[in-house]
Amino acid sequence: MKNDTKKEVIRIDAEGKILGRLATEIALVLQGKNNSDYTPNKEPNNVVIVSNVKKIKITGNKLENKTYFSHSGYIGNDKYTPMSKIFEKNPEDILRYAVNGMLPKNRLRARHMKRLKFD
Repeated sequence: MKNDTKKEVIRIDAEGKILGRLATEIALVLQGKNNSDYTPNKEPNNVVIVSNVKKIKITGNKLENKTYFSHSGYIGNDKYTPMSKIFEKNPEDILRYAVNGMLPKNRLRARHMKRLKFD
């Protein structure tokens, strides 16, 4: 579904912002809910560029207690990675996981996530 509207680039500075609140803001923009011509089945031309992800705030004890689950497909090969390890290695992944979880679980989700970029 292509639309002929002009591409809009939205830059967000993540310095000092809380992870969940920033992720909801990004998810709304990626879905196009901030546009006046919003429809759930249409993909908007918004591109979100986030900078300073290393300086994002993570509240509570999430860095120590929160874990991310992954599975290779083999029996017994489930992995639980703590948030602190992922944040040290690549803090953009944590924001990407949070935004991905806030988008609707449908065919447009992958297209929305492609329009999330990092500086």
